[in-house]
Amino acid sequence: MSRTWFITGTSSGFGRELTGQLLERGDRVAATARRPESLDDLASRHGDRLWRAPLDVTDTTALRETVDRAFAELGRIDVVVSNAGYGLFGAPEELGDEQIDRQIATNLTASIQLARAATPHLRRQGGGRYIQIASVGGQIAFPAMSLYHATKWGVEGFWESSAPELAPFGIDVTIVEPGIARTNFGGGAVLGEALPEYADGPSGHLRRVLSGELPPLPAPGDPAKMAAAIIASADQPHPPLRLTLGSDAYEQATAALRDRLDALEAGRDLAFSTDADDVVPALATTSR
Repeated sequence: MSRTWFITGTSSGFGRELTGQLLERGDRVAATARRPESLDDLASRHGDRLWRAPLDVTDTTALRETVDRAFAELGRIDVVVSNAGYGLFGAPEELGDEQIDRQIATNLTASIQLARAATPHLRRQGGGRYIQIASVGGQIAFPAMSLYHATKWGVEGFWESSAPELAPFGIDVTIVEPGIARTNFGGGAVLGEALPEYADGPSGHLRRVLSGELPPLPAPGDPAKMAAAIIASADQPHPPLRLTLGSDAYEQATAALRDRLDALEAGRDLAFSTDADDVVPALATTSR
């Protein structure tokens, strides 16, 4: 059955890959990007099944107007994909105020505002799907990526809280957590000011990787396969809340969660010891 999708950030990366695959299989796509002319080749092949609009997702007014116009002109949108994003790298001290504000506005606030703009439409039409392109970086954290991780962890919390609120309206949510894929993500990265104090640490090392001075990070993920898996998840009657893609994502998330559980267990006795004295004793002796 043909569906209609709304996708942000379609000029490159997963947004572009999703748009191409969906059009090839016969779906309609409302594609937004700062440079919608980058989709001219797809428009020439697929005609009016590709709806395009210019959009900087950090412009909340424009975001709402674009969402409203897409629903009005297309009649129904089945799947809303929040994909626009980029990486800001460097130690916190190296990052500028404007860089921090834009990273949060693009990766986190825009996802929240997209949900706020689209939810009334999805409710009125009886349901739909949200797909949030996040990152395994919402489950793990590396040095020199603090602001990027802050936005991805924020997205995880927003959607985990929102998903049960939306479920009664027939609106499902899937958070996609890819590892490093063979996209141009690194090419679109923004670096903070290089301070000499950090040159020999993780921030300096990452700069040398991104500049080509050091070998690139392993990128096992195939964007085409990942996009196909994302599309397949939307075809499931009960999609997963999280979709982990890439062997590196699986291994890194598994190790991080196990370490976190071990640390939590190590602090169990201290946690229970801080309960008030009138707490029912049986609760404090719950079997492990």
